[in-house]
Amino acid sequence: MTSNQLAFILTCTLWNRISVCAGESLCTQAPEFQLPSGGQSEVWETLGSFVALNCTAVLSWNQTDQRCDATSRTLLWSKDGTPLNLSLYPQNTSTWTPSQSQMIVSSVLQVQVREQADFGLYSCEVRNTSADFSLQNTAQPSHTASVIAAISLFLILTIAAVVYSRCRLNIKLWYRNSYGDYEINDGKLHDAYFSYVNNEYDRKLVNFILKPHLVNKSGHKLHLSDNNILPGGEPSAEFLMNVSHCRRLIVVMSHAYLEQDWCCNNFRQGLLHLLELSQRPIIIITLEGQVKLMRPDVVQQLREHRHKLTLLTWSGSHSMLPSSVFWKELALAMPHRVVFHSDTAGDPQTLFQDDKDPMLTLNPDYLDCRPDPVGDLGLHLPVYKALASRAPVLPMFPSVPASLTESKLSDIDVSDLGSRNYGARNDFYCLVTEDNI
Repeated sequence: MTSNQLAFILTCTLWNRISVCAGESLCTQAPEFQLPSGGQSEVWETLGSFVALNCTAVLSWNQTDQRCDATSRTLLWSKDGTPLNLSLYPQNTSTWTPSQSQMIVSSVLQVQVREQADFGLYSCEVRNTSADFSLQNTAQPSHTASVIAAISLFLILTIAAVVYSRCRLNIKLWYRNSYGDYEINDGKLHDAYFSYVNNEYDRKLVNFILKPHLVNKSGHKLHLSDNNILPGGEPSAEFLMNVSHCRRLIVVMSHAYLEQDWCCNNFRQGLLHLLELSQRPIIIITLEGQVKLMRPDVVQQLREHRHKLTLLTWSGSHSMLPSSVFWKELALAMPHRVVFHSDTAGDPQTLFQDDKDPMLTLNPDYLDCRPDPVGDLGLHLPVYKALASRAPVLPMFPSVPASLTESKLSDIDVSDLGSRNYGARNDFYCLVTEDNI
């Protein structure tokens, strides 16, 4: 190794700068910005506020190098690429040298936010390298927040749609059971009347599947008749009375049902006749394997009157499960039952209406069936006297003599009431007993 090479290595080690060894000046190297951190910063302010933007850079410096002049250490401010007028935007600049090879330059720009145009991108530049300050208005939401909000809303709506599609029937049942109207005191005796063909399959479906579920689990009262309904002709008075006493009309529209004469001859008139008999939408239960066998005219009539019909499909083993869609849709179509939780028995309709009918009132005083040893004229007042005090007393007319009113009261013979035995007539007075309760 020659002496020139050794001197070159010692010089590079002394300065610890490869760029200097290569002949590059320290005053042309890129600065290192301490403020803003990373060379970028977002500042949020409002109109009328005052903000100070601090730009601090560490510069490589060599006092003996002629290329290290004032321009290599001056910080220049610009807004949106346009140089700032220092008379409108004052700044405080300071420099110091912590070592012979470094210089720190700091410039604080004073910005008075008077209008919307004062917001924007402020940059401080030195040695062709810049640091940016993004001055934004807090009154305007950022695009990032809007995008996040839109994505969150989309996810929420998607999850809600999926949950509703899977649980819509459960939601409808919960709402109906919580806030639905009760169909009570409407003069109806049964919740549904079944119209079906009395063959082996339909009879088993109605009596061994539909009826036990509706009666035992849902508590509905059903009316089943073995007589086929023939709405094409004149219905009997008994049939009209039975249908009028039911809140719903359920038709098991099987293939055998559609083979009846009235269905084959004029299904449209028969369907219209059924619709006239029921005020509520008719519940039509079709069989999955027999839907494709329906005639086109039957399908067309069902589609035309679908707003007056509730169409359900019995799919065999899939519908047997209590949690299947069939039972949930049938429960929604059926009347809302009254669930009455009480220690005392009684008809909920009667209790809701506060009915005072003695035949429907539990344990009334005037229907006490215990024998009175003294007699009816003893401890217990006669029924007509006990009830007379509840009736309003009408004023007597001046033209009616008082003697006539007294004679009418004396016409009631009560002399032998104490000797009468009412034990044999307990069936009349004791309509409601403790054993029945």
